[in-house]
Amino acid sequence: MVRFGYTMMTEQAGPRDLVEHVVGAERAGFDFSVTSDHYFPWLDTQGHAPYAWSVLGAAAQATERIPLMTYVTCPTTRYHPAVVAQKAATVQLLSQGRFRLGLGSGENLNEHVVGGGWPPVASRLEKFEEAVGIIRALLDGAELDHRGRYFDVRGARLWDRPDTPPPIGMAVSGPRSCALAGQLADLAIATEPDRGLLEAFDRGGGAGKPRVGQLPVCYDPDRDKAVARAHDQFRWFGNGWKVNAELPGTAGFAGATQFVRPEDVAASIPCGDDVGAFVDAVRPYAKAGFDEIALIQIGGDHQRPFLDWAEQTLLPALRTAL
Repeated sequence: MVRFGYTMMTEQAGPRDLVEHVVGAERAGFDFSVTSDHYFPWLDTQGHAPYAWSVLGAAAQATERIPLMTYVTCPTTRYHPAVVAQKAATVQLLSQGRFRLGLGSGENLNEHVVGGGWPPVASRLEKFEEAVGIIRALLDGAELDHRGRYFDVRGARLWDRPDTPPPIGMAVSGPRSCALAGQLADLAIATEPDRGLLEAFDRGGGAGKPRVGQLPVCYDPDRDKAVARAHDQFRWFGNGWKVNAELPGTAGFAGATQFVRPEDVAASIPCGDDVGAFVDAVRPYAKAGFDEIALIQIGGDHQRPFLDWAEQTLLPALRTAL
């Protein structure tokens, strides 16, 4: 059975609101939740970027049932992997085993803030692979001394470590990342319904492991308002990972999407309140092989009506159809 998740989108709401939203998502009956981990929003109009790990700690205390997950954290630049391991262990303890650590090789948008330049893809993936090894070792209880190509770790140990480490998910976007995830991860993470990514993940060793997808939606009883909001805040979504990972700031995303029309956005993001259109947008993920699908409701000020509608209409329709 496909499970349906809710996204705490840190780029579009402040920390207290995000916690309130995930409490509402638990009440509405979502099966799990995921949380973005950004230093910048994609566009100025989104207007937020609180520290995701503080939000997760608060969410762990405010909720009782719903699983939590980063979607995704980059453990190579803003954060040292030894610190990511400590954070993940702490959230796993606070949530009493409800946390999964989603990791990715990062975007320039968020990682540029600490300086040092933005390396090419091949170097980022090498650095990412080394970071995942460090995180896994510490979560497994190692007292770690490590001198690698990219990271040094000296006498690190997690003093508060859960009996069951959080599962590690890795974002997949191309052949190399799929192979790494198949070998190193407990689950695959993607933002497009590409069966080829999951097949490559399986070939790398991921067969039988969970795979989590994500897509934006824009619920509003007034479809024109929904389309306008989706265009205002999410027109960057169609750029693709190769573009999105490279641009350094909101001005770059605004420039790259200046010719995207509202109708272009509406063609790829379901807008309005036609539940059939939302089900149709989710269906390709299920057909591609995703067993968990997280929805992003666009607009930080439009979460409560979406959660009410999801509880009463959308989730029952999705579970019936898929």
